[in-house]
Amino acid sequence: MGTLALTAKITHVPSIYLSEIDGPRKGTRQDAIDGLKEIGRRCRALGVDTLVVFDTHWLVNAGYHVLCGPHFQGSYTSNELPHFISHMPFEFPGNPELGKLLAAEANALGVETLAHDATTLEPEYGTLVPMRYMNADQQFKVVSVSAMCMAHYLNDSARLGWAIRRAIEEKYDGTVAILASGSMSHRFAQNGLAPEFAFKIWSPFLEQLDREVVRMWQAGEWQAFCGMLPEYAAKGHGEGFMHDTAMLMGALGWSDYDAAAEIITPYFGASGTGQLNAVFPITPQSGDAIPAAQASHASMAAAMGSRL
Repeated sequence: MGTLALTAKITHVPSIYLSEIDGPRKGTRQDAIDGLKEIGRRCRALGVDTLVVFDTHWLVNAGYHVLCGPHFQGSYTSNELPHFISHMPFEFPGNPELGKLLAAEANALGVETLAHDATTLEPEYGTLVPMRYMNADQQFKVVSVSAMCMAHYLNDSARLGWAIRRAIEEKYDGTVAILASGSMSHRFAQNGLAPEFAFKIWSPFLEQLDREVVRMWQAGEWQAFCGMLPEYAAKGHGEGFMHDTAMLMGALGWSDYDAAAEIITPYFGASGTGQLNAVFPITPQSGDAIPAAQASHASMAAAMGSRL
């Protein structure tokens, strides 16, 4: 019925908003802004009506959650970095119908998920920052999915991603884009050193790890990448434990995915973390690889003793 038209891994780094403000940082993240706008432009060209955002700033301790109220409006100040994001206005429509479909399909596949359409919950900045540049005209409806998952396995996040694709393609009458909103490595600069690392990665190891992953994405080495994702998330200090990436790969078909990523905004450093904007072309997938891949993920996570 419906169409999954575009998927992407996107940045939401707070210095994007800071770069709008008069001062020494003004204009310094224009490349990231341009990349987000380009992905938004492509969504418009494809007739997308709703953006589903896997938000690594929405922390949850039990279950998966889908924020799908009818409308969102407010003024946002980050409790994490209030000197970067303060009084940032936001407004855009939601999509209760789609959000409920996503949760229902996830539950049908054994992933406990709740849809919240009548709630005082507001989106986190993993959703709000990209929407500022991708959806300034409020053309797109927005659904946000929790992706800082504190007590979850990556295998469940992969299954959630596949369930979301199935719900879109089999039960939704419309066109959707999926955005995994999170960084590559996410080791912030140590307190007191943030200015020194404003445009750098925290360590040579993390930078080389990230750059190798970007190379793998561009080369389409998905079997290898999916196999290393649990350790990459742990040893690379993955944002939100990289649940957004697991969700994205699940939606794409996991290690059976067979296209090459297109880098829109080249890899860059921000406060010690690694960032980019990248589009992942959608290819037909059966979903048969998801259960097997998840079993290996669960085993890896248990062996590592981590929240993966």
